[in-house]
Amino acid sequence: MTAGASTGPVTIRRATTGDAEAMRAIYNHEVQGFLTTTDIVPRSLDEQRSWINERSGAFAAVVAVLGDGSDDEQVVGFASLSKFKERPAYATTVENSVYVSRAHGGMGSGRTLMERLITDARDGGFHAIIARVEASSEASRALQRALGFELVGVERQVARKFGRWLDMAILQLML
Repeated sequence: MTAGASTGPVTIRRATTGDAEAMRAIYNHEVQGFLTTTDIVPRSLDEQRSWINERSGAFAAVVAVLGDGSDDEQVVGFASLSKFKERPAYATTVENSVYVSRAHGGMGSGRTLMERLITDARDGGFHAIIARVEASSEASRALQRALGFELVGVERQVARKFGRWLDMAILQLML
């Protein structure tokens, strides 16, 4: 996939601890200024490294990178699958997370990351993926819908950030 004439090819690969600072910068930008995450505390570099180290197998994090794999490679987004719930009966359902740098939004990286997550979930033997999206985020909801997710509900005023009550749209893809 090409992200644009001036940005070069986008490649999706497994995240490594070497990606931690770039991933942390993308995530913390969202934590501090946007509703794309309900997290309100920025991550430290050590916390981001731990987050990456805790992901393996079917739950591994992936990154979208610009460049050809050389030292000038740039992480422009990341995504992961996580357990949906801790109870064993939910073991075949996962929840997705996708974050793309605001400077690289609208170039298809989010879709490419999501396509990889869907493939990884199928390959991992999962049955369903759940997406929890801040309900007013039409772009995030549209991305999920374009990939086959269906709205299955809205949780009203379940989070509070920036002095606002937030509704969460729940979207689901059956694999």
